[in-house]
Amino acid sequence: MYDHILVPTDGSKGTAKSIDHASAIARNNDALVHVLYVIDERLYRAASKDAKDEVIASLEEEGDRAIEDAVTRIEDHGAEVTTERLRGIPYKSILEYTDEEPIDMIVMGTHGRTGRDRIATLGSVTERVVKNADVPVLVVDIDGE
Repeated sequence: MYDHILVPTDGSKGTAKSIDHASAIARNNDALVHVLYVIDERLYRAASKDAKDEVIASLEEEGDRAIEDAVTRIEDHGAEVTTERLRGIPYKSILEYTDEEPIDMIVMGTHGRTGRDRIATLGSVTERVVKNADVPVLVVDIDGE
């Protein structure tokens, strides 16, 4: 049922919970976990020409660390993993990657809330992915225990 599971990461500590859930699902389904880091182009578009290359290099290093941490965590759970680093608008890049690759499920985090508040205040990236994805999206409470 789930052969390819996408887990976008921003490198935050909370992302570890999403990675753990994706890894468990992948291990139980003999699936491949796709780790995606999107360099938000809005962060370097506004930079001056002099600073742009430095900003991009810094964001790429941050992305590489986030991907490396995710890969280690996934492999520690005994799941297989592949990675991708893209530039773009995060939610759009996630949706495009999902359309281009054989993704069966997306696992993403959000801050802990309940009921209507949870839906109304999902992180903007998660909210847009949930509303527009053509595959199931598992939303993980990254704040809860």
